[in-house]
Amino acid sequence: MIEALKKSQLHRNWFTITSLVSKDFKLKYRRSVLGVLWSVLNPLLMMCVLAAVFTNVLKFGDVANFPMYLILGNVLFALMTDSTTGAMTSILESAPLIKKIRIAKLIFPIEKVLFQLVNFAISLIAVVLVMAFFRIAPTVNLFALPLLLIYMLLFCSGLGMLLSALAVFFRDVCHLWGVVITAWTYATPLFYPVSLLPDWMQQAEFFNPMYHYVTYFRDIAMYNCTPGLQENLICLGMALITFAIGLLVFKKSEKKFILYV
Repeated sequence: MIEALKKSQLHRNWFTITSLVSKDFKLKYRRSVLGVLWSVLNPLLMMCVLAAVFTNVLKFGDVANFPMYLILGNVLFALMTDSTTGAMTSILESAPLIKKIRIAKLIFPIEKVLFQLVNFAISLIAVVLVMAFFRIAPTVNLFALPLLLIYMLLFCSGLGMLLSALAVFFRDVCHLWGVVITAWTYATPLFYPVSLLPDWMQQAEFFNPMYHYVTYFRDIAMYNCTPGLQENLICLGMALITFAIGLLVFKKSEKKFILYV
């Protein structure tokens, strides 16, 4: 009986998540002339702008296939940025629903991460186009992409749960996160080679989860390298630790949400 109730609850939660993802998807592209095409055009246009600036002005063009280097880092970092930013305000935005019905609050930050994962899948079309333009042939290493997405899903979900819980009690988190994201963007080698950094900063990158995830993505999609066991364990470890912290904080504080939203 208990098992049946758990399965029924899980089914209802999954139905709610998919419904919310569908709603967000429709809202995102509502009244947009190009619609879903923007998820492809946006990373391509950003790649062109950044490639022009950093190749001609800052002379980073010595990186082989620099536009490919750019787009891989940008689309993966955008997945983290958009999903955590959306998850951060998910509880606050869902306050009317939370006050009216009894619903698993964990659904809301998780849904935002899954929604951005759908957008990321669409943006991969842009990556494929750039690969075709630079004649970078896909290899068997791309089969490791689902593994990378699992790491990203766990990491972003954990960070999203943590931020969504903190934002309920401290609204300033919503403003500070934008500053953190900006600093994190420049601290991660998205548009410059890591060799440009001094030795101490290169060593500090070991503690930057997004550095590992971006490097993983570039290795399998651009450099035809198979990530070793050590790198997989680092990526998984960082994802699990972040997920565990986020879940713990969220579960400890979710009963008080109703008093603050």
